[in-house]
Amino acid sequence: MKISIITATYNSASTLRDTIESVLAQTYQDIEYIIVDGASKDDTLDIIHHYEPLFNGRLKYVSEPDKGLYDAMNKGIDMATGDAVGVLNSDDFFTHKDVIKGVAEAMSDEQIDAVYGDVHYVNAERLDKCVRYYSSKRFRPWWMRLGFMPAHPSFYCRREVYKAYGKFDTSYRVAADFEQLLRLIFVRKIKTRYINEDFVTMRTGGVSNANLNSRWLIMLDHRRALRANNVGSSYFLLSLRYIYKAMEVILSRFHRPIEVAEYVGKK
Repeated sequence: MKISIITATYNSASTLRDTIESVLAQTYQDIEYIIVDGASKDDTLDIIHHYEPLFNGRLKYVSEPDKGLYDAMNKGIDMATGDAVGVLNSDDFFTHKDVIKGVAEAMSDEQIDAVYGDVHYVNAERLDKCVRYYSSKRFRPWWMRLGFMPAHPSFYCRREVYKAYGKFDTSYRVAADFEQLLRLIFVRKIKTRYINEDFVTMRTGGVSNANLNSRWLIMLDHRRALRANNVGSSYFLLSLRYIYKAMEVILSRFHRPIEVAEYVGKK
């Protein structure tokens, strides 16, 4: 089974090496790595060119202006030839070397359309210090009425599902990932499986958690997505998610330090 991994980049030179090294280090080898660059003006392309030969033909990339993150992800899905497709952001990296091995093993069951697991957030200065552990273990589809979804950076879905039910709707400003998973999991009822593993280490400060204004935009996008897909909810129900997130942050203070893989920080 071939797994396609998509990374969207734009001026990502400061973190991209860790992302690429974590893909290169995966023990599962039937990987297609796709980098979609939005015409970066820093050293992003130089880094891509440096690593391209190390993938022995498994890395392909494009660099051109795009209409944002979700447009870049859609380009990556169009470029993908793997049986299953997932996304690894350019400031994130796989937590350990066997992430894709676990994905491939779970998806060897032909009844499964998609898999997902856990992720955790760290500060850029302390990659071993978990500031929030985002577990998908308790997720149930009905939770999407409250704005919950499986950790999207851990979501790997059969490419045929995207062909059948569509990619990211780029009209959403900050929550096209939620709308996509709502459409696939809640509305189309694809068959999913949770993997009890920490898939991805994520640096804080991304699009979805930058500030209070972005959180309000997320809520607006969530409400719009729910209405568009005829799923009942309300702003009150959506606000409950932030209580749960606050508890995750508090509990994460007691999380033991997470060992940072040896491929992180290589030059």
